[in-house]
Amino acid sequence: MATEIRVPTLGESVTEATIGRWFKKVGEAVAADEPVVELETDKVTIEVPAPTAGVIEAIAAKDGDTVGVGALLGTIAAGAGAAAAPAKAEAPKAAAPAPAAAAAPAKSAADANGPAVAKLAAESGVDVAGVAGSGKDGRVTKGDLLGAIAGGATAPAPAAPVQVRAPSSADDASREERVRMTKLRQTIARRLKDAQNTAAMLTTFNEVDMGAVMALRSQYKDLFEKKHGVKLGFMSFFTKAVIQALKEIPAVNAEIDGTDLIYKNYYNIGIAVGTDKGLVVPVLRDADQLSLAGIEKTIAGLGKRARDGQLKIDEMQGGTFTITNGGIYGSLMSTPILNAPQSGILGMHKIQERPMVVGGKIEIRPMMYLALSYDHRIVDGKEAVTFLVRVKECLEDPQRLVLDL
Repeated sequence: MATEIRVPTLGESVTEATIGRWFKKVGEAVAADEPVVELETDKVTIEVPAPTAGVIEAIAAKDGDTVGVGALLGTIAAGAGAAAAPAKAEAPKAAAPAPAAAAAPAKSAADANGPAVAKLAAESGVDVAGVAGSGKDGRVTKGDLLGAIAGGATAPAPAAPVQVRAPSSADDASREERVRMTKLRQTIARRLKDAQNTAAMLTTFNEVDMGAVMALRSQYKDLFEKKHGVKLGFMSFFTKAVIQALKEIPAVNAEIDGTDLIYKNYYNIGIAVGTDKGLVVPVLRDADQLSLAGIEKTIAGLGKRARDGQLKIDEMQGGTFTITNGGIYGSLMSTPILNAPQSGILGMHKIQERPMVVGGKIEIRPMMYLALSYDHRIVDGKEAVTFLVRVKECLEDPQRLVLDL
């Protein structure tokens, strides 16, 4: 008897996923708990393990398909059926058109051309019945529909407009590659634009002399790593400095809910991590209760899981403030975008030696620009500037962090 592979529970508020890729083909052997398919949600990428050992008998959802929680992805036959598995897999494929054809009359014209066409038709408001199809059996492809939209096709009912790029010349088009955005990338784009549209976002800047932190780090880094098994980085100092500032300026740690302000008396610090699949923000929960070593260990673990695509959804929820470090890529200055519904995000940047006037004399100092983007609806300019000054003071005199000053 075949064992079914189904979409697992994806987490709070996540109801569907897209098939990223199958690691196995029909007829290939698989071990129990071995990843067989990758699912992309709007928050994380999830690998679905094989529920049992055997041979992939059939694949019910192909790459790029959208599936809901509990949907059938495929089946696994017992290991002894390896030779027969490919033959069994062909039967459903051959029989598949029959039920589809039978159901066709009951479907709308858009549905009959596939979910991608149906979705684009709904968003654009274009009537698929009036579009000439170039696909098999005269079906309308996504390219046909995009062409109709570009050509000025209209809908009988008003609908949200779809952003369509101007067609490229034939010479340019042959050198272009169209790649579908992942669910994660679509969500990043939507959330960042929503943050700009919703919040009264403003950015204030300051600069910090990193000499004291660098000297402290240099003095104790070997002993720190030997005792705690993790390197002493800058992020733990910044996290501690941010928490000190949040305690003094609670509005930066709050959020707006309708006509109410929600002040959060806890400090869950999001740490933005860049991965090859997009930006994710795992959360350091109750960071105020962690030591420098605890912060470094937690960040290291979250960062590794983020890059490996193994973050859990609950590890990216509940943040109250975010820190992003563009300096690791060489950024000298930036204006970070809020991680909604949070009211503040701190941008770290590259440490660069610059001539500074210290005690009436010019000295070469390791300087870093800091940027605080904040929601001006809840945080006043005075509070934002004071917050950034407190972060600067803690970093330029790290003993403040130890003494809780």
